[in-house]
Amino acid sequence: MIGKVISGGSFGGTVSYVMKEQSRVLEARGVEPPGVREMVEDFEDQARLNPRLQQNVGHISLSFSPEDAPKLTDEQMTQIAKEYMQKMGITDTQYLLVRHLDQPHPHCHLVYNRVGDHGQTISDRNIKLRNAKVCRELTERFGLHLAPGKEAVRRERLREPDRTRYEIYDTIRQELPRCRNWNELRDRLKRHGIETIFKRKGAQGTIEGVKFARNGFVFSGSKVDRAFSFSKLDSHFGQVQQRQATLMSGLKAAVGSFQAAFAGLFGGGRPFSAAGGGGGGSHGAGSVSLGSAGSIPLPPFDSPFALSPEMMQRREGESSEEHIARITVLINKAAEAMAVALVERKRRMEARSRKIG
Repeated sequence: MIGKVISGGSFGGTVSYVMKEQSRVLEARGVEPPGVREMVEDFEDQARLNPRLQQNVGHISLSFSPEDAPKLTDEQMTQIAKEYMQKMGITDTQYLLVRHLDQPHPHCHLVYNRVGDHGQTISDRNIKLRNAKVCRELTERFGLHLAPGKEAVRRERLREPDRTRYEIYDTIRQELPRCRNWNELRDRLKRHGIETIFKRKGAQGTIEGVKFARNGFVFSGSKVDRAFSFSKLDSHFGQVQQRQATLMSGLKAAVGSFQAAFAGLFGGGRPFSAAGGGGGGSHGAGSVSLGSAGSIPLPPFDSPFALSPEMMQRREGESSEEHIARITVLINKAAEAMAVALVERKRRMEARSRKIG
């Protein structure tokens, strides 16, 4: 269910439009259909109770998915529309509810007087935000089909500035999972010809907003998508950094375990031999640096604990978080295998000592 708030217009033009040929009146209050002229006069008479309110025409269309058509009887559509009005504060005033039959998707038009029965004003403050919230609530309550959102919009049919706005949306959506902070997002967007503009406040230049510019058009982050407002993106990066810190902590612990197991197994100039558990002519294979997590020495080439610099490298298309998680698992497995081998070597050495003694 999607509600579209339609601004402007007059009662004459609006009522004439909704009462078109392929339509059916579902309900009316304070006006008497089907006469267009009579209904317009009724609306205008009540509007005179509050002559200071210039924008007195309320007009909202409620659209539903074609998948809802089989169950959306006139009675249910009326019930949904009346609950919508109640939640939106459109009460104690005239209204006209008309169902249109000219499209494959079910939809209806609500025309109401913003001057109430006693001359009070029906507020339109934050009406678009309230409309979106109420539509989501009613969609869930009545089990209506959930629209797939921006992904379903046919890009090739868009005109400017919507074409550019959707290009920015698609690019941010594509690049955001690969970014750990604002700098990385800004740099990646720049490669696509998108400029990131921060809105600053006060002498210290505290950032309080973000805009994205391309092709001569500029959009605030929330206009591109509500998920791309400055506060939500900043919160996203905060969570990314927190996850990164947790992952790095796990990696450092894995490195510590690996180094301890390696020292016990290969230290003291006694390289490990897979066959005999000690001695032999195996040689180390160098080490791999893991940044702030430290470095790990690589086991000898002939040992069963296979690790290589190539295995530690970040793969194409792999996010930073995925990379850290993957190599942490590899290092932990190698550390566990070496710890088991060390225990087994000690057991054999003790058994050999007992035989000698």
